[in-house]
Amino acid sequence: MIDSAIIDRVLIRIPEIESRLSDPATASEPLRFRALIKEHSHLKRVADKAQRYLQLTRSIEENRVMAADDADPDMAALAREELEASETELPLAEKDLRLNLLPPDPDDNRNAVMEIRAGTGGDEAALFAGDLFRMYARYAESKGWKIGVVDASPGEIGGYKEVIFGVQGDGVFGVLRHESGTHRVQRVPQTEAQGRIHTSAATVAVFPEVEEDDDIVIPPEEVRIDIFRSSGPGGQSVNTTDSAVRVTHLPTGVTVQCQDEKSQHRNREKAMMVLKARLLDHKLREEAERQGAARRLQIGSGDRSERIRTYNFPQNRLTDHRINLTLYSLDRIVEGLLEDVIQPLREHAMEARMQAELGV
Repeated sequence: MIDSAIIDRVLIRIPEIESRLSDPATASEPLRFRALIKEHSHLKRVADKAQRYLQLTRSIEENRVMAADDADPDMAALAREELEASETELPLAEKDLRLNLLPPDPDDNRNAVMEIRAGTGGDEAALFAGDLFRMYARYAESKGWKIGVVDASPGEIGGYKEVIFGVQGDGVFGVLRHESGTHRVQRVPQTEAQGRIHTSAATVAVFPEVEEDDDIVIPPEEVRIDIFRSSGPGGQSVNTTDSAVRVTHLPTGVTVQCQDEKSQHRNREKAMMVLKARLLDHKLREEAERQGAARRLQIGSGDRSERIRTYNFPQNRLTDHRINLTLYSLDRIVEGLLEDVIQPLREHAMEARMQAELGV
């Protein structure tokens, strides 16, 4: 059960926001005005869900009393039917309200930048990194998102030593943010003649893409830009012109390169986009640390050194170690059907956030 005082504590902000929105001074601040509009829309949605939840709890209390009244058997029978229906609906209404009580994380609506790197396992790790890229690309396609490769370093026999790509669409970062970490695979490699199962790994990092409103300014003197000749697939013009760009952020040592485009200008734009995403990610993590454990909302640390998931092909099993989730549908998951993995992670993260911030 959700304490009505908690609901009141959230909804009490509605009249305050409406008062600010009616103030002409607020309209003169477009960023603030848009933020208040979004918050008001969210709180009105919470109010609707809270109304339904409270209606059901009242209905249950009233019908329990009526169902126990032997003076009117017909009315008691009707009350029992309504009681059963309300008790069936209440858990869903409660879950729906819980998931909406907290304001949405504004970062969830951002696009994302993803990096997949082969880890331990040599050629097999590169093949696995390629499988992960394909899995995420197919999932993105199913959601109507756009994928754009920034840089890729192919493996010797296939897959990738490293691939960096952007994902654009509605709420991308909120959906993919929990994919950061070490992904481990157990299977018989293509290079194994004896049929023995090997364990390899690849690391995944997910960064929020920088938006116009973000205060991420990189002074020119803090950046070194190197131009070099592209290598690998891409056609004659890519491989024979000095179009590849490497950007180094001198204060942090972060290096990003891009050679996917024929245009040096476009490669530079993409490399700067990834660099800014990494710096924004660092800034957000620092802010979360300053605000304390209650604001560290990732499942696990989000550190690429943390093993988060195992893909066991012989048993068709996927295990997410953070929430003890085990699914025997790995063949479907690697084809991009990730919803059964991602949704429990998001719900778990929201529950943890509600417990930390609201005590629910």
